[in-house]
Amino acid sequence: MPDLTPAPHAEILMAQPRGFCAGVDRAIEIVERALERFGAPIYVRHEIVHNAYVVADLRRKGAVFVGELDEVPAGATVIFSAHGVSREVREDAARRGLHVFDATCPLVTKVHVEVSKLRAQGCEIVMIGHRGHPEVEGTMGQANGGMVLVESVADVGTLQVADPSRLAYVTQTTLSVDETREIVAALKARFPEIREPKKQDICYATQNRQDAVKFMAPQVEVVIVVGSPNSSNSNRLRELAERLGVPAYMVDAPEQVRPEWVAGKRRIGLTAGASAPEALAQSIVERLRQLGARQVRPLEGIEENMAFPLPRGLLPASAAA
Repeated sequence: MPDLTPAPHAEILMAQPRGFCAGVDRAIEIVERALERFGAPIYVRHEIVHNAYVVADLRRKGAVFVGELDEVPAGATVIFSAHGVSREVREDAARRGLHVFDATCPLVTKVHVEVSKLRAQGCEIVMIGHRGHPEVEGTMGQANGGMVLVESVADVGTLQVADPSRLAYVTQTTLSVDETREIVAALKARFPEIREPKKQDICYATQNRQDAVKFMAPQVEVVIVVGSPNSSNSNRLRELAERLGVPAYMVDAPEQVRPEWVAGKRRIGLTAGASAPEALAQSIVERLRQLGARQVRPLEGIEENMAFPLPRGLLPASAAA
């Protein structure tokens, strides 16, 4: 029978930064504070963030996750997820008299504002993103037409626009930095006058976590990404490691780690998507220890200190004054 344990004295190298970003921290805190202040149930449209562990924890505390607003009783409290919502959803919530707290990540809101300004200036907008992702649906829902989605360089080649001189682009915040750069280059080559955001839309946390994997990958023989299957930024981390030539796997529970992934490996890389809690990452570390890894070594990297304010209705009384 083959030996499925890591090499003797195998190390776990921990990427820095990893795990929660400021937008995810804020979104989860909004749900927890709403539950404390108003009591259960608190309704949340879609998963507050794309992580099964987080969603299950909030559900135990009294959060009710719904697909659409018609599942929320009239007059109830509802929270919009960190991915943002369309203008139509906001208008529907107002019509139904729902008490809304908006947990949209401020960096997503920045893109929404860009879209509104560009459409007001008469620009057609190309959105770079993944079809069906709630952030894409919310961002494209800021405009009543005049937007088109591209997912690849190939899509750029078939793009038809009304006026190339009045064209702009925005991006989903959780994309691969490298792949997005290729799509932007294709857009600029085909439409030289296309307007770009004043500051790139891909968020600081996505960029930092991808840079950390680029730093870690050459030092390890396998990468394990902590994240749920529907997490865009977690999937991009796994894909990035694979593009750098390192086998990579994504898990959102310790029992999902398979012994054969680490069999004979001397250095195991571990990172976590921006919606994955550190407690879950540590449970994966413990699983790797059970499989035979002996040491844990944090890698050098950026220390993030970003924080976003809570909605006024959820601030402590002293802070709201």
